[in-house]
Amino acid sequence: MGAIRVLLADDHALFRSGLRALLKGFPDMMVVAEASNGHEALRLAKEQRPDVVLMDISMPDLNGLDAAAQIVRETPDVRVLVLSMHADEAYINRALKAGATGYLLKTASGPELELAIRAVARGDAYLGPRVAKHVIPDYLTRGVEAPDAVERLTLRQREILQLIAEGSTSKQIAQRLGLSVKTVERHRADLMKRLGIHDIAGLVRWAIAHGLVPFEA
Repeated sequence: MGAIRVLLADDHALFRSGLRALLKGFPDMMVVAEASNGHEALRLAKEQRPDVVLMDISMPDLNGLDAAAQIVRETPDVRVLVLSMHADEAYINRALKAGATGYLLKTASGPELELAIRAVARGDAYLGPRVAKHVIPDYLTRGVEAPDAVERLTLRQREILQLIAEGSTSKQIAQRLGLSVKTVERHRADLMKRLGIHDIAGLVRWAIAHGLVPFEA
């Protein structure tokens, strides 16, 4: 088996630099590309076909969870390992439902990161110890759950809502997504109707509260 090929997806250049340096010290492992947002991660996953994508959650334009879902759907041979600061059960469950093979916190040690990458690369699931303690008891004590509020939105609706919450205008969103301004405004109106929200500020608050954008955004 050749070297494990890894794509880094994180919007912080310094963090990516640190990861790249760390992975250089792991035998038979190499970084083939880096992405600073979900769209780049999806494009590079298609182009490079890495074995593993190390995916952050809170990224601009397209968040890591929606990017992971698209990568898993469009490049099923590429596996996603979420590497996040979020230990919340909601984030973990959404990542697993999106098709991520593993979930690790950014506070993990170097040896644990290496272990996780190798496990995911060979097709095994990996949950860090602090992640597993949130997930396992929950799955043991409940049955099939109804989709949460975020999952009831379409991917396009989530994408537009994230861009709205990040401060993009309808024209900017239309240009970024290759849509007409009228289509973007129709999506925005549909979002307000579905969520029972009547202004942009309300949409921004909803997006933050449900993890589509980080609070600091």
